[in-house]
Amino acid sequence: MVTAVRNLKETIVPFTATDGFECNLLHVEGPAPPTKGPVMLVHGAGVRANIFRAPVDQTLVDMLVDSGYDVWLENWRASIDFAPNQWTLDQAAIHDHPQAVNKIMEQAGADSIQAVIHCQGSTSFMMGIAAGLMPGVRTVVSNAVSLHPVIPRLSSFKMASLIRLVGSQYPYMNPQWGLDADTWQAKLVSLWVGLTHHECDNAVCKQASFTYGIGFPTLWEHDQLNEATHDWLTHEFAEVPRSFFQQMNRSVAEGALVSVESDPRLPASFAEYTPQTDARFAFLAGELNRCFLPESQQRTYEMFDAMRPNYHSVHVLPGYAHLDVFMGKNAAQDVFPIILDELDKPV
Repeated sequence: MVTAVRNLKETIVPFTATDGFECNLLHVEGPAPPTKGPVMLVHGAGVRANIFRAPVDQTLVDMLVDSGYDVWLENWRASIDFAPNQWTLDQAAIHDHPQAVNKIMEQAGADSIQAVIHCQGSTSFMMGIAAGLMPGVRTVVSNAVSLHPVIPRLSSFKMASLIRLVGSQYPYMNPQWGLDADTWQAKLVSLWVGLTHHECDNAVCKQASFTYGIGFPTLWEHDQLNEATHDWLTHEFAEVPRSFFQQMNRSVAEGALVSVESDPRLPASFAEYTPQTDARFAFLAGELNRCFLPESQQRTYEMFDAMRPNYHSVHVLPGYAHLDVFMGKNAAQDVFPIILDELDKPV
């Protein structure tokens, strides 16, 4: 077991996406210079880079630094550290992630990097790398979903209904409505969540479950979280735009990610697309994930395995759901060694 390092230096490194959106990277360094190359961590929708740093004994960031990696956390346009905006996966795939990769390689003096990507950070990153926009990435560890989103049938029905109910009048869903519902649509959603979700006393936890699926809860198993993390997540979830839900609704119906910006750098659909990358991929899936079913990762793994057999990998994680893969109180023992092992493999 690697001992956690708490004496960390943090530097915010701004970068500008190719369409002008201002993003940033959080560079985390230990007391000793890194002995391994750069690793980029990419967050999901409606959260921020900080989501990888829950108040647990040892975070993934700690373990990566302890293991000698040069660690970079990306805040892309979906980050709640930025003003709410109607982002799409296409925009992140084309404009954000490739620029982040280039910035890291420039700052680190490296000719390639590795990446750990989660949820909609994973889908958008996978769109970009599959389209050949990030040749500098050699290894990718993807959690929850990548090119083939599969969700419970009831979640699909609910997502389409929410787009009609709330989206036509209000541009965002926001788990913060559990604390401050500022419109009649928000008050209606908050009232409904209060009537139907009785799994805990954390209003943002319950709103996040409603926003992202049908579970009680959806994004984690409560018994995987310590009390401090359950309290901390209250401030880590905010606006998710209608534009995202519309794109994901279409992608679920298609059975694979679809692009919506009509940009020739991305295919219209990734269903029959041949990925333009030589990177090696490791796909993680929480066995109990109710946001995206484990079948999501299995399908994408099968696509890549058919292209290059016995090169990529898939790991189904017993007892884990969606974000507890990174936030769980025992993730440092159960999950992080798998991630480190995949990053340490030669390519």
